[in-house]
Amino acid sequence: MSEFRFSHRLKVRYSEIDGQKIVFNSHYLTYIDVAVTEYFQQLLRHDEEFDFVLAKSTIEYKRSAYLNDWLTIWCRMDRVGNKSMTMNFMITKEDELDPVLLADIVYVSVDHKTMMPCPVPDFVRERIEEFELEYK
Repeated sequence: MSEFRFSHRLKVRYSEIDGQKIVFNSHYLTYIDVAVTEYFQQLLRHDEEFDFVLAKSTIEYKRSAYLNDWLTIWCRMDRVGNKSMTMNFMITKEDELDPVLLADIVYVSVDHKTMMPCPVPDFVRERIEEFELEYK
C-alpha cells in the first residue's frame, strides 16, 4: 500500500451482497468509481471542466468481502498518455494488507460538450504529476 497515495473507505451494504452473502462482483467497479471520483475531486477545483470515461477494466478478484466489512479502495495514477490515463487500484479490508481485488483501469479524456475523445488537459496532467510525484 506504500505505493498508493490516495485511498477512500466505504462500508459494504446489504444491497451489495449476493445469495452467497459476498459482495457481488459488479459492485467492485462501483467502489472503484466512487474512489476515482474522490481522487479527482481532491486534485481539481469544482469550476474546472474535465470529463473522462472508462475504456477498459482488468480486474483480478483475490478473495471475498462481506456485509459490513470496511473496505479501503487504494488509487494510483500509473500513466497519463495523450488522451488516456491508466490507474491502478487495490481494495483491502480494514486493517488487512492482503488485497480483496486488484484492478487496472484505462480512462479516456472526453470533451465536456461532445463527449468525444480529446487530449488530457494540461492542468489535469500537471495536478496528477504533482500529486503522484510528490509522494514518490
